[in-house]
Amino acid sequence: LFSCTSLLSAIIPLKLKIAAMRVFIFAAALSSSALGFSSGNSGSSAHSTSQSIEVRQPSKLRMGLLDMLGLGEKKFDAPCVIGDESIMSPKSHGTSATPVQQNLRWKSDGKVADNVCNFNRHYAESRGYWTSTDFVKESKEEYEKNGEIKFYDSNTGKLLFNAPKGRSYDDFIKESVSHGWPSFRDEEVVWDDVRCLANGESVSLAGTHLGHNLPDSTGNRYCINLVSIAGRPTDE
Repeated sequence: LFSCTSLLSAIIPLKLKIAAMRVFIFAAALSSSALGFSSGNSGSSAHSTSQSIEVRQPSKLRMGLLDMLGLGEKKFDAPCVIGDESIMSPKSHGTSATPVQQNLRWKSDGKVADNVCNFNRHYAESRGYWTSTDFVKESKEEYEKNGEIKFYDSNTGKLLFNAPKGRSYDDFIKESVSHGWPSFRDEEVVWDDVRCLANGESVSLAGTHLGHNLPDSTGNRYCINLVSIAGRPTDE
């Protein structure tokens, strides 16, 4: 009896210590700024829209930090479509059958794109990276011409997102600036080729890592790497 009691008293504090350590690591990550995938081209230039856009230094916060800490699966409200882990099984080029396209839109970095899309499950492009590309300028022109911006899988060229929907272009840009990555809402996702895994990872059916679903008070929010959705449609 004494040995069992001693064993239990040793195990319980250990579990508490592990839980406390996880909380500490998560808090430290949230409060620091650091490194995702970077081409070494994280300058401070910015394009202008109706308001100035701050290009921030790369962020250490990993989009998949919660699942890395083993804090369990998440539940997402409809219409978020949950996919099976087998979507991201190893293929001939990482998690995909093909590397990224050679001529990505908005002068997105191909090397960063291939790493993020095909050889990665948790890391992200640098926070604010998308504002250092031609995206803001060219997307504004596309929106003014067509009333929407289309985003294609950087590997396959399949349509993954249409934005903005149910909000203005400026609101879409403002939210993306606030969070550090292009941020989409449910109605802007093309669910024919996009899935969320149980841990929140957002992927294409071809095995392209896109980002993560990080819901806020207004609902699902898909925080997506620009380099993952900078493809050109396959008919181009």
